[in-house]
Amino acid sequence: MTAQLWCFGESGNAYKPALTMQLAGYDWQPVYVDFFNGEGRSPEFRALNPMGEVPVFRDGDLTLTQSAVIQLHISEKTGRFLGSDRNETLRWLMFDNHKISGQAGPARFLLNFLPEAKRPAGAAEYLQGRLRGGYHVLNDQLATREWIAPGGPTVADFALCGYLFYPEPFGFDRAEWPHVDRWLDGIAALPGWKHPYDLMPGNPSDRAPKEDT
Repeated sequence: MTAQLWCFGESGNAYKPALTMQLAGYDWQPVYVDFFNGEGRSPEFRALNPMGEVPVFRDGDLTLTQSAVIQLHISEKTGRFLGSDRNETLRWLMFDNHKISGQAGPARFLLNFLPEAKRPAGAAEYLQGRLRGGYHVLNDQLATREWIAPGGPTVADFALCGYLFYPEPFGFDRAEWPHVDRWLDGIAALPGWKHPYDLMPGNPSDRAPKEDT
């Protein structure tokens, strides 16, 4: 049976399990969530996930939410991408949730998808400042190793890169972080890798004003 992942292209959190399944060769298909028109707040979607968030994963009778939970399920089911030291893989998976994606997601949303007049004053700058500390830790960790955890690549790599392939500016410049830059190239070179906008439906261009023809 083909698994389903409720997602949309702009979501870095949805990209994490989508990329994990893609690289593991898992049989799955995306289900588009029209987040920017409020589908995540609809009663139908809340029945699927009361948190009102993507991603949502369904495989047969099993439904999972939260990207790290889905990634670990895929890793354990396929026997791939858990690495040789589970504790280290989990440590960096949690680091991503708290220090990278937990800051990058809101910063990117504020600076690219929310009208400037609605942005809380100083919020994006605060998040960007916290992100720099996370980037320093990530760059230092990758200075002496190819992958973030032993036996990589692991789900920790696929979590930590969740927002870092997106083109929208939110304060991350690959050129500033040479070890991160090399690591992202290594992820993109893995067989089956796809950019988030190629892997999941939905793109900012879909909402761009159309010129008259």
